[in-house]
Amino acid sequence: MQEAFVVALERWPAEGVPDNPGAWITQVARNRAIDRLRRAGVLRNKVEALGRLEALHAEPEPAPGERAGEIRDDRLRLIFTCCHPALAIEARVALTLRSLGGLGTAEIARAFLTGESTMAQRLVRAKRKIAANNIPYEVPGAEQMPERLPAVLATLYLVFNEGYLASSSEELVRVELSEEAIRLARVLVAMLPREPEARGLLALMLLTDARRQARVDERGEAVLLEDQDRSLWNRERIAEGTELSHEAGAAGPSGPYTIQARIAAVHAEAASAAETDWARIARLYAWHMEIAPSPVIELNRAVAVAMSEGPERGLELVEAIEGLDGYQPLHAARADLLRRLGRLGEAAESYRLALELTANPVERRFIERRLAQASE
Repeated sequence: MQEAFVVALERWPAEGVPDNPGAWITQVARNRAIDRLRRAGVLRNKVEALGRLEALHAEPEPAPGERAGEIRDDRLRLIFTCCHPALAIEARVALTLRSLGGLGTAEIARAFLTGESTMAQRLVRAKRKIAANNIPYEVPGAEQMPERLPAVLATLYLVFNEGYLASSSEELVRVELSEEAIRLARVLVAMLPREPEARGLLALMLLTDARRQARVDERGEAVLLEDQDRSLWNRERIAEGTELSHEAGAAGPSGPYTIQARIAAVHAEAASAAETDWARIARLYAWHMEIAPSPVIELNRAVAVAMSEGPERGLELVEAIEGLDGYQPLHAARADLLRRLGRLGEAAESYRLALELTANPVERRFIERRLAQASE
């Protein structure tokens, strides 16, 4: 009301006194009250937004001895925030990869073994669900982290995989993605030192990335694991990864990342391709199938069996796998086994299928060479 009187003192001398001064004062006072309420509402919203931004503000990585469970890296904090349990885990991971992982829809679709249009629809549905259900964009507390951890681990794992074998790049490797995934995994292990799967994931990344320099030759062409110069492997990362895999295995029941880290350690321990303990690798993949079955792991086991028991047995297992018709490594593995068995015509057909499913130019050139050899 006082503000309305001030307005009257400013306007009435110039505009004249209204016919109903009391009603005029009441209306102006009412409008001023509404404006004040609106400003207060806007202020509250801005204060809340600023609070969320402050909570997400970048801070240094945790040093040894810092409080466990505290997210002190802004990107990792955002990943935990996006991995909300109200969404299905695949939707959580896909949306996080799209929003924060630097991956496009096609790359995410490849990671989930699905089509690009299907993945695009999943992302749209996930965003709509967030909007329709007012799912809060907030940093989880320590008590909420366990339910979000599987999606966070899966996100880091898929970012690393896309970096290690790029699906849409002129190079075979996107080093920046692999290194960022490793960095975030280190932060996660420091933050959650009692989570064996976080340690297992970091071990898997280090042991796998240790082979990076040997995966391409001086011309930039792909080199198979069996043909790699093992003197180029990063021994520091192998030592660290092996130690982490042992720690993860001793910390409790092994999960899929810890088992895969142990498989990578078997490769790293072999002085040469011929000395690789493929029978042990096959047993580890069989163990993986028991706790987390998937057709991709089934394919990996089939390849290990082929290396230990012969290509005919491996091909038998590959032929029995279902659900991987659009998965390039299946056709590439089948082609290689057929080539080793001398069935070159069938091998060439599988190489053609693999080529159709390959986007990376380095991979394409390798498959084209194999196809040419099988077609001679």
